[in-house]
Amino acid sequence: MELNTRYHTPEEIRVIMGKLTGKKIDETFRLFPPFYTDFGKNIKIGRDVFINSGCHFQDQGGIELGDGVLVGHNVVLATINHDLDPAQNRKNHYAPIKIGSHVWIGSNATILQGVTIGEWAVVAAGAVVTRDVPKNTIVGGVPAKTIRTVDPHIDK
Repeated sequence: MELNTRYHTPEEIRVIMGKLTGKKIDETFRLFPPFYTDFGKNIKIGRDVFINSGCHFQDQGGIELGDGVLVGHNVVLATINHDLDPAQNRKNHYAPIKIGSHVWIGSNATILQGVTIGEWAVVAAGAVVTRDVPKNTIVGGVPAKTIRTVDPHIDK
């Protein structure tokens, strides 16, 4: 609530995020509030990470953001799911989300529990990612599918 109810300098935002995560936040971290998380202590943030406004990090299962990650507006990272077996009465299941270095996640994307996204991948705006994404891969759609791969060795 402290983060989302008034203006803060970038330095103040880093201090608040440090309190939320229980970890030192690098001076290269940037965030545009509001930002929402269920717990906070299960989030690890690399260097030079940018999180745009309106993001929801459901972190009970653990969320890891590598260096240079860009997170668009209103992205949801959901590390919890519910059992479909009626005998389990919607029992919770947790699994971590791991975002590799230099990943770009477009606005309104949703990444579900247990997903790993490889370095330099791109998640298109509005995508729902239900499976791992290899490095240098662009995915989009609902559910997300490979659009193409990026060859880092081609000069443009």
